[in-house]
Amino acid sequence: MDSEGTFDARGTRSDPVPRPARPPVVPGIPAVPGHAPTTRPAVVDWLRTPRPAADPGVWRLGHRARPEEEPELVPARRLFAGAVIALLSGWLLWSLLWNGYLGRYWIWPLLVLTPDSWRSDPPTWATASYIYYAIVGGALLVFFARIGHVPEIWHRYVRRADKPVTAPPPPPGADPADWPELRAAGLADAARSLAQATRSGTLGDVDYARIRRAWQGVHARPERLAAFTDTVREHGPAACAHPSGVRDVPVRTATHDLATAQVKIGTAVDDPRNPYARRTTGVALEPALLGTSLLAVGPSGSGKSVRLVRPVVESMCLLALANRAAVVAVTAYGTGLAPDDAFDLVIGVGRPDSTHDLDLYGGADDPDEAARMLAEALVGDLAATLPGGDSRRAATALAQLIGPYQCVHGHFPAVPELRELLSAAPAAVGALRTALESAADPGAAAQLRELDARERQSARADDIGVLLAERIAFLDRPAFAHFFRTEGDGRQFSLRAIEHPLRVRIDLPERGHAEASRIIARLVLAQFTEATLTRSDRSLFACLVLDDATYTVTADSVRAVQRLRSANAGVVFALRTLEDVPEPLRGPLLGAVGCRMAFAGLAPWDGGRFAETWGTEWVQTRDVTNRQIISDEPLTKALHMMRRLVTGKAATAEAITVREVERARWSASDLAHAVPAGHAVLSLTTVRGEHAPPLLVDLRT
Repeated sequence: MDSEGTFDARGTRSDPVPRPARPPVVPGIPAVPGHAPTTRPAVVDWLRTPRPAADPGVWRLGHRARPEEEPELVPARRLFAGAVIALLSGWLLWSLLWNGYLGRYWIWPLLVLTPDSWRSDPPTWATASYIYYAIVGGALLVFFARIGHVPEIWHRYVRRADKPVTAPPPPPGADPADWPELRAAGLADAARSLAQATRSGTLGDVDYARIRRAWQGVHARPERLAAFTDTVREHGPAACAHPSGVRDVPVRTATHDLATAQVKIGTAVDDPRNPYARRTTGVALEPALLGTSLLAVGPSGSGKSVRLVRPVVESMCLLALANRAAVVAVTAYGTGLAPDDAFDLVIGVGRPDSTHDLDLYGGADDPDEAARMLAEALVGDLAATLPGGDSRRAATALAQLIGPYQCVHGHFPAVPELRELLSAAPAAVGALRTALESAADPGAAAQLRELDARERQSARADDIGVLLAERIAFLDRPAFAHFFRTEGDGRQFSLRAIEHPLRVRIDLPERGHAEASRIIARLVLAQFTEATLTRSDRSLFACLVLDDATYTVTADSVRAVQRLRSANAGVVFALRTLEDVPEPLRGPLLGAVGCRMAFAGLAPWDGGRFAETWGTEWVQTRDVTNRQIISDEPLTKALHMMRRLVTGKAATAEAITVREVERARWSASDLAHAVPAGHAVLSLTTVRGEHAPPLLVDLRT
């Protein structure tokens, strides 16, 4: 029950789940959650904070809905001037009444409603009179205050400065800190134990999300109820632990809400371009949005890695510890998206201290499947621009070699052997042919025909094998001599392991091996899409984060990204410019992803692509023509002077023309020049089809 059934291996490897990057915690001893900022609220307060339903991308923790339309507000100068004039008028009226200049008729209700005996008793009559005066004075004060819009001044300038009112205490039996779902199911002891841990602080937000995930599994499979009860009774807040035994990441740099699986990345700016209901609200990402994949474009230094990629990776790591997600982050060595202890596995390609290797064939056993993924990595970026770079031809050529090799040796060829075969080296091909002819495998004859076909094609001038040999040579370097082995020594990591809640980071050697890094990035993307689309258990959200997707996008990967929505998976692409994507794929890529993000400093030609994708909208414009009113009458002149004193404007006659016009939501010029530093324009779409229009987001708040 500790694994909740989500950690069972598929059987594609004898040991598909790699060991964690740090020693596991003994399950019997509750581990203290990792370091965290002191500003995080207590778990009890965090659980009791309301999370109302909201539009896609709204930070729901403590969210307060805003009106859809902006109310008509009186200008501040006119508001205060009107209040002063109204109160002075009220004071003048009261003075006239008090001093008897308007007669004594206003005292008539007091004389009618009081008995005659009161007037013969001076103390009683004085008390009644002052009470009546207070009532009349108060009524006049309220009347003239409403005329002068004093309540609006109070709400706009006084109440807004007050601290928010805390959420009311939950009703009895509905306090989430008491785990009412478990109590309702008859698990009073388990609920009492978890409630005590929640209030004492030994149960963190990751623990809450992880145990809630396990409880949802019990609902799906009731036979797990007894095991769930036993593990909660034995381990308390450490129940249903992650395989690593870790219960939190070492440090958090972003704000997370694991109850809704959201991570806050910024705040919608109070700007006329943003819908009024979304202004000043928090903006957050979650699996329901990332499941449509996200494309972020912005120059170096615009904040893609720090303000987007790092919070997303951190959020996915937390969800993985809650047994809700699996994450693979691909970045350049030394970037430091998160500390090594935040991951179960860190693969440093080309680094001698790396504990694991990357499986060149993605854990595939079928030669055609393995060849298809490898062809994507080697020539997928050329398929859209170079006729000789067709991925299907490349996959066929690779299958004609790795299939016979597997038949003879029982495994696929490593990089040096594959390079020799692609180069049609006589010694390598002859040895493979001899081994096939003497093999007792019944499939050797069919593989021999495959090898014959490859030899015939290698004699052609336009043979794809030459290009494949040139590309695989980038991986056949001394720095990678100990990588991409296929002997099966247990060091290979396969992307098929994303059926488990793993946290993996792959560091690429971009400084000295830029082209090799791009090949590996395409290989990881191809293996990820293949693994997610073919996995049998899709309960975990699988996320691939490419910190630099330069020359990684291919025609096949664009088609695969569209299919990830139904597979509970998504990819985050970060690019410096759309020029790093082949021209024929720029439009399809923007159409394939559901979330698009343009950072400050975007080039105008990139902004044009986003503007075209976001389209236009109908807006209402008002053309106002003012004509000053000039009068020769003394009284009218005095009134106009008074109006100018109060409003600060001369008396005018306005002619207003209202019309509907169509304009771009964000033009290329606006995206290139009107987005401030530290900001981005973000549009969102959920896997259910709900969407949010492009929003100007301040990523610093």
